[in-house]
Amino acid sequence: MSGLSDVGLPAGWAWATLGDVANWGSGGTPKSGVAAFYGGDIPWVVSGDLNDEPIHSATSTITAEGLKSSSAKWVPEGSVLIAMYGATIGKLAITGRPLTTNQAVAFATPRQGLIDKRFLFWYLRSQRDALRKTGKGGAQPNISQAILKAWPIPVPPLAEQHRVIEAIEDHFSRLDAASGLIASCAERAKALLPRVMQRELRQPRVPVLRLDEVAEVRLGRQRSPKNHAGDQMRPYLRAANVGWQGLRLDDVNEMNFTDKEAEIYRLRAGDIVLSEASGSPGEVGKPAIWNDEIEDCCFQNTLIRVRPRETAVPEFLLYFLRSEALSGSFRKGARGVGIHHLGAAKLAAWEVPLPSRQEQARIVERLEEKVSRLSEARALLHGPNSTSTRAKTLGAALLARAFAGDLVPQDPSDEPAFVRLDRIRTEREDKGDKPKRAARRPREAATADAPPPPSESSNHALTNAVQQELPL
Repeated sequence: MSGLSDVGLPAGWAWATLGDVANWGSGGTPKSGVAAFYGGDIPWVVSGDLNDEPIHSATSTITAEGLKSSSAKWVPEGSVLIAMYGATIGKLAITGRPLTTNQAVAFATPRQGLIDKRFLFWYLRSQRDALRKTGKGGAQPNISQAILKAWPIPVPPLAEQHRVIEAIEDHFSRLDAASGLIASCAERAKALLPRVMQRELRQPRVPVLRLDEVAEVRLGRQRSPKNHAGDQMRPYLRAANVGWQGLRLDDVNEMNFTDKEAEIYRLRAGDIVLSEASGSPGEVGKPAIWNDEIEDCCFQNTLIRVRPRETAVPEFLLYFLRSEALSGSFRKGARGVGIHHLGAAKLAAWEVPLPSRQEQARIVERLEEKVSRLSEARALLHGPNSTSTRAKTLGAALLARAFAGDLVPQDPSDEPAFVRLDRIRTEREDKGDKPKRAARRPREAATADAPPPPSESSNHALTNAVQQELPL
């Protein structure tokens, strides 16, 4: 890239780089294993502490000796922190007090009178996805201070920055409130599902039987090294193949089952398989129904098979077992520390309300309709075209509009940004700190790692999205 393109900006705005508008640095880590370096009274921020909010404390602290022994350094209050490594790239915070950071966190101290810390914060937030795409490396990609310093930023007059910040934060407060309501509705819909099931499945004056009276309950075959190979290899299901939405059959393993073993452990249509154990208590007893998706398939001892007898409708038992898992009944009945086990014997003794087959079929029909409606409602809240997705899109559109100069009106009496940029450049040169280039009405300096400024056409769709959603 040759440099910043000549993108039209509102009157009084100027293109600059992040290196022009703030002093940058990053922290360091005292030598690990030295007790004298850690546990002091100096907050030491790591990337996991950044949560797009003001930060006043850290999960870790270091001592004055640890600070002196490392490249960690004090970060002034009012600086903007940004994570540079891994999955946290682009996460932000504004320091609410002086503190230190490790090398995974860069800090930007805004140049006074040129840029407001909150304007810088919101602009970096708007650039998060683009910054993440520039991350280099394999499993742990990262960005560098060089990339950050060369990153372009449109700079409005300081007074207009304050108006932009006020408008952004007003709209985002409403978006956050809406997102909170969406999350609350989603949780209520999730909690409603087992209640709907329980109401249909546990009706008064219905006979209650042990599960092993209405179905055969069997634990799967244990894995053994001697069965990893053989001349009778067969596919088998394990706990990883059972999900809340049904079977996951994209990764089915094989092991050796003799013909006699296969007769015992082979699955047939209508069988229900449940996860027997899990490190997460809420996953214990998660069921799915088998419909002969794979020929000659068996099951392992991380699953329990429930094979309905003539008196039970398989789909009825599936709904009942799913309701017990979702309501937490299986979780309460599980035993063990670390790995929670349900156990075939405990499940066999589980009490099941069992009406007639005709009534079971009617209950299944009603449940399928109600569960389908709940699923549709949850899809409206979360999913590709859901309200939560629209809220995220609207947030991105608001920021795009804000930094294109379209969110608030300009005031001709505001001091143009390029005047202040030139003044700061001169002051820095007088002090012997020579910036690489001056920041002027559009600038011409950036590295190949930095993207071009957004074009007007690229912002058009986002701007329209904002206009349709909010009366701006």
